[in-house]
Amino acid sequence: MIVFLNGKFVPEEQAVVSIFDRGLLYGDGLFEAIRIRAGKPFRWEQHLERLQQGATLLNLKVPFTSDELRKVAQELSAKNQMPEAILRLYVSRGVGERGYSPKGANNPFLSMALFPTPPLDFNNPPRRKVVVAKITVPANHPLTAIKSTNKLTHILARAEADAFGADEALLVNTDGDLAEGTSCNLFWIQNNVIFTPPIESGALPGVTRNLVLELCPKLSIPIKEAAAKPDVLFTADGVFLSHTTMGIVEVEQVDGKTAARSPIVQQIQQAYRECLG
Repeated sequence: MIVFLNGKFVPEEQAVVSIFDRGLLYGDGLFEAIRIRAGKPFRWEQHLERLQQGATLLNLKVPFTSDELRKVAQELSAKNQMPEAILRLYVSRGVGERGYSPKGANNPFLSMALFPTPPLDFNNPPRRKVVVAKITVPANHPLTAIKSTNKLTHILARAEADAFGADEALLVNTDGDLAEGTSCNLFWIQNNVIFTPPIESGALPGVTRNLVLELCPKLSIPIKEAAAKPDVLFTADGVFLSHTTMGIVEVEQVDGKTAARSPIVQQIQQAYRECLG
């Protein structure tokens, strides 16, 4: 595997990061997971816009332009002969002085690597079992809106799902309202209206989530952002997730209880499929 490391393409065996890198020590960094489709990054502008918003919040400089990184992404796909893949872009503050202060960390570290992606079987799309995790995310907090490298809350929530035998965990916030999945955004359907938690609830502004928000008006499907307790999922007409890797994924169980199915999910899946190409 060839990876991109601070401006150079190198074999993965040579792709090393300093043990003093602040991303490693403190989670002082950002990342994006981007789908590569037919050798090109899907929804690149939206991913880089979110990365830059996170960098602005952290006062962290991304050392390459969006256009430069797009070219690298396509070249990386070609070099590895992986036209279908997941690209992981990582940027940290780099090496600085010991301690939490970012003082002296003036050379950001950036890497890009590819990972195999599960094939999308459009004729038999996956369905997922989810559980509502006990661990919570903060409501109305700016850090929940960026894709930082500090994901301990999501790791612990996913461990809860693993212990339950589920595929994914849903997180609620400190107000008890639904927020998101550990690696996806959440939607539910009631009376032919799609609902999703607002960003203020602690949801990441997911790129695929935003695509769903764009698609619904074109499909004449009402969509609303609304705070809600987990119980709403047990009476919903359908539940689904949006995910960079898997696309639109229907939920079949919530906390071991069978979720209702709605044809609206299939409409969203088909529209996503057409966007993906």
